[in-house]
Amino acid sequence: MKRPIQVTVLGQPYTVRTEASPAEVHAVAAYVNDRVAEIIANGQTVDTLNAAVLALMNMSGDYLRSSKKLQHLLTRLDTELPAIDPAGKKE
Repeated sequence: MKRPIQVTVLGQPYTVRTEASPAEVHAVAAYVNDRVAEIIANGQTVDTLNAAVLALMNMSGDYLRSSKKLQHLLTRLDTELPAIDPAGKKE
């Protein structure tokens, strides 16, 4: 069941309705805040909106690279490991 969890992102309060734990939602908010602060600290921009967009671009790139790597690893596992049927017997 979804429940409301309050977080602050970039100084703005948000209520997120989710089935995730409060700790997970707060960790995500902290991660976003940290990435934006990192962009600003590196002098890439001082505008909060631009920093948020740059952080989002960086995080999206990380996600896409990780997804591609994970897919490659899953394909290798499927290829390298012998097939096992649901009863636990090798095919």
